[in-house]
Amino acid sequence: MTTGTEYKLPLPQPNVDDKAFWEGCKRHELLLQKCSQCGKVRYYPEPFCPKCLSDKKESVKASGKGTVWSWTTTTHAFGPRFKDVVPYTVVVVKLAEGLRMTSNLIDCKPEDIRVDMPVEVVFDDVTPEVTLPKFRPAKKA
Repeated sequence: MTTGTEYKLPLPQPNVDDKAFWEGCKRHELLLQKCSQCGKVRYYPEPFCPKCLSDKKESVKASGKGTVWSWTTTTHAFGPRFKDVVPYTVVVVKLAEGLRMTSNLIDCKPEDIRVDMPVEVVFDDVTPEVTLPKFRPAKKA
C-alpha cells in the first residue's frame, strides 16, 4: 500500500510484550495475546493477564474480520509530517473475537462509514521492518 515514498509518520517501537504482535503483522497475520493459564484473549498485548494476573501467554491468530464500532476522520494536519495524509480515518473495530482494536480505515469515503459496517484487516508494509494493520470495508461474498 505504501509505495515509492519514505514513510514519515511515527512508527511503533515494539517491546517484549507486543513483539509477537508486530512480528505477526510483518507476516500479514493479525495475532492476539491469549493467557496460557485462564484462556482470556486480549488486545493490546500486556505483560500480565488482567483476569488472573498470570504472566504466561501465547499468540493466537485472529480472523481479521470485524465491524466498525466508532470512528473519526481527521481533516487537519497535526504537524508537518501529517500534511500529506489528511484526511484520514481512525476507526475502532470490534473484532469477530469480541475485542476492540484501533487502527486506520482505508479505501472508504468518510461519508460511507457506518456503525456495524463489516471490515477486514489489510497489512501495509510501510518500511522494510514495520508492517501496520489497517482495515477496509469487507468484500462482499
